[in-house]
Amino acid sequence: MDLNLPNPVRPAFSEPLSEDHVIVNIGPSHPATHGTVQIIAELDGERVVRTDIHPGYLHRGFEKECEDHTWHNLIPYVDRLNYVSALINDFAYCDAVERLMGIEITPRTKYLRTLLAEYSRIVDHMTCTAAALMELGAMTAFLYLVTIRDAMYEHLADLTGARVTYSYGRIGGLARDLPDGWLKRLEEILVQSDDFLGRVHGLVDRNRIFIDRMRNVGVLSSATAVNWGFTGPVLRSTGVARDLRKDTPYLAYAELDFEVPVGIKGDNYDRYFVRMREIDESKHMIRQLVDMLEPGPINVDDRRCTLPDKQYVYTEIESLINHFKLIMEGPQVPAGDIYVAHEAANGELGFYLVSTGSGTPYKVHVRAPSFVHLGGAHLMLDGGQLADIIPTFGQINMIGGECDR
Repeated sequence: MDLNLPNPVRPAFSEPLSEDHVIVNIGPSHPATHGTVQIIAELDGERVVRTDIHPGYLHRGFEKECEDHTWHNLIPYVDRLNYVSALINDFAYCDAVERLMGIEITPRTKYLRTLLAEYSRIVDHMTCTAAALMELGAMTAFLYLVTIRDAMYEHLADLTGARVTYSYGRIGGLARDLPDGWLKRLEEILVQSDDFLGRVHGLVDRNRIFIDRMRNVGVLSSATAVNWGFTGPVLRSTGVARDLRKDTPYLAYAELDFEVPVGIKGDNYDRYFVRMREIDESKHMIRQLVDMLEPGPINVDDRRCTLPDKQYVYTEIESLINHFKLIMEGPQVPAGDIYVAHEAANGELGFYLVSTGSGTPYKVHVRAPSFVHLGGAHLMLDGGQLADIIPTFGQINMIGGECDR
């Protein structure tokens, strides 16, 4: 290494603080770090003295890539930010573009997007909790949660035609309407989830081993969480009832009755508790939304963003030209910029879009909750035990796709 360079590249910890300490690398290939994060830890025996966390190993260049594709063609890329609850990404991005274009979605689309966002939140929280429990050795609880989660994945695949990354959102609406029997199957899965979630609560909530491993581990204060920009369950576990669905309602959330669960100590147990309680609230909201659904169109009648019906494309030159220009050039979004944030499963998911009036964005920036949380993850790890790194990391619920920079 040439130390005379203006900005020499050097490891996070060039020397340990004491000759008795050792510096170890955890990840980026360790399975428990979910593949794409490197944790450089300085250890004094089993105690973690300090950590430095390096996210961003995917190197996909998502934000720059968006500048070379039409506004519609970005939707498959957006899916892959948080691939566990991709529909929330779709709807947040489409909402931002729609606001730039001055488009108001149809009532049926509004309720369906809200329902599917809460369904995706359940899937995300179950995946996070299942993985965290498995990493503590609670394999039975893991299998219960994954059984229900996979039933939900299959159910969403029936609607969208894809698994995990759905590309279901559209600017001005949705790709397709609900198939026959979809809502009936939804209620069956929710009833089944009540049973399986009850089993998980019975297994771990008062389990001495689980409590000893989670309580008073990875503690965050409310002030620290706010100062570091934490949102979502990580922030709410500290007792701060900050939730964009309540504080700045969007879609149909202003019409729904639901609570915002919060924790007490801001530790790993509280983060587990908040997610499990949010699953209950999401199911309550879904049942309300099913009752609110009314027949109607799922796409706005606006030539600027909605493809004309195929029967008109085949028979009318105006519709054929409209279809061609939307596919080849993309929707022409008025010049301007906007920031729109939705409450994703991990916290505030924000899209900052800049348009020059063409069919491709000038700039797309994502305020990804996982990326922000990893910036302060050392606050939860430093001073703890080596064995607590993985459970704490699991409760942060880092999604590698969001951390791509």
